[in-house]
Formats: sequence, structure tokens, C-alpha cells
Amino acid sequence: MEKLGANTNALNWFEIPVNDIDRAQKFYETIFEINMQPVEMMGMQMAMFPTERPKSGGTLVKSPNHKPSTEGAVIYLNANPDLQLVLDRIESAGGQIAMPKTNINPKTGNMAFFTDTEGNMVGLHSGE
Repeated sequence: MEKLGANTNALNWFEIPVNDIDRAQKFYETIFEINMQPVEMMGMQMAMFPTERPKSGGTLVKSPNHKPSTEGAVIYLNANPDLQLVLDRIESAGGQIAMPKTNINPKTGNMAFFTDTEGNMVGLHSGE
């Protein structure tokens, strides 16, 4: 097994906790204009973000061990080409914008924060 280093991803997998899997799936499908795959695994209800291996992937997950929160670790979802397109769909889909599109620097791009329908604080990042 390869050790974590410059040629490996620090992120293997992410899970966004939800209380209502159907509501959360609809929210994320709406703001990103994607289709998510529902799955049940190990007693958990999940909806998987689309990805092609070997890229890192993730899922929405409902289980007794997963609690939505605005505190703790923050994941940044890829909102390329321009995160403003995603931000423009958040409020009408039931979420709230916590920090508008903000330039990090010209080389790094832009970031924003939103709270989803489940009460999670999530980041967005894009080059534009």
C-alpha cells in the first residue's frame, strides 16, 4: 500500500450526514445538476455522488452514527467551472448561503460556504 505523499490523494472518501435521504438527494441533485445513485449498505441509506475511479468519491449517508452539523471538518465540493452557478441554485433548493463567492487569490480560485437542507456546512471551490 502506498503511503500518503505528494503523489497520493489525502482524501479517499467523504460522507455527508443527513436526516432525510430523499430531501438531501434532491437538494444536491438540484444544485449540481447531477443524478445520484441510491444505495443501502451495512444498515445505512446512501446516495452516491457520481465519480469515475480512481478519483475520490463520496456519498450522502443516513445512519445513527451520522449527525449533520455546521461544526467540525468542512469538505469543499468541486463547483467548476464557476461556483456562482451552484450558489445561484442553493436557496431555491432549500439551502442557505453562508459565505458568498469569495476570491482566495488569482492562482487558487474562489470559495464559498452553504448550509444544506440537513444543517451541514459545506464548502464550494472553483477556478473561476
